[in-house]
Amino acid sequence: MSGELETVSDIESLRECIRGWRSAGKRIGFVPTMGNLHQGHLALVREAQRKSDRCVVSLFVNPMQFGAGEDYDSYPRTLEQDRAKLQDAGVELLFTPSVSAIYPVGEDQQTRVEVPGISHILCGASRPRHFVGVATIVCKFFNLVQPDLAVFGEKDYQQLIVIRRMVADLAIPVDILGLSTVREADGLAKSSRNGYLSADERALAPKLYETLRLTAEALAAGDRDIEQLEAKGLERLRTAGFRPDYFAIRRAHDLAPATRQDHALVILAAAYLGTTRLIDNLNAAEQHI
Repeated sequence: MSGELETVSDIESLRECIRGWRSAGKRIGFVPTMGNLHQGHLALVREAQRKSDRCVVSLFVNPMQFGAGEDYDSYPRTLEQDRAKLQDAGVELLFTPSVSAIYPVGEDQQTRVEVPGISHILCGASRPRHFVGVATIVCKFFNLVQPDLAVFGEKDYQQLIVIRRMVADLAIPVDILGLSTVREADGLAKSSRNGYLSADERALAPKLYETLRLTAEALAAGDRDIEQLEAKGLERLRTAGFRPDYFAIRRAHDLAPATRQDHALVILAAAYLGTTRLIDNLNAAEQHI
């Protein structure tokens, strides 16, 4: 552990701390979060610490990435518990800005960052404003923190690809590291939204990952009928009690539709259990297809 966790909410205090580290030649790692931290977030923190000298974590529930009727107001806010976890993890700096500090002219008048094409498929098709909100806040945080590297979870695979494209297109000097999904013992991807599930829904939830695995096994066995595999995945989810949003097999590097000739593939799914929307994916390239 490094010592007491410093928590700042204003931009000038953040920049002052960063300037001190920069002048001392420290390498800075960054993990942006919306709080309600679990072991998946802490795995990102450990990776950032492993690759840097100082670790900054932000905690900001970003209204711009929530659509109408989504759970912005009810999203769990657990600052004191989050601070304790980050203190125990040895994080040096926690940034907890207010909405007015991040969007001083108001969200509607805020300059926005959009990664075209890739932001409007899959999750972006059903959440039209989501990835504009993600790209805008991550770009702003990169400008504020000016990290050498930032760590994101592969559970939000489309988000990771959007951020990598944004960083490449805008020549932002930040290394983007993706970390494998952290799962419960039964395979369910760790997520803050798992807390919304009823006991019965929680018992069903691992079927999402199971469906991804069965599809990966079919691909590994030589089944290259992409459309049929996607249709089977959707049907498995419906039969298990989900209301699927999508089940898709895509090229891993750019999320373009997969063909029979592609081998570096990712299988992605989003589905509702009750009112809770769960997402997950499995990188089929790791299955040695």
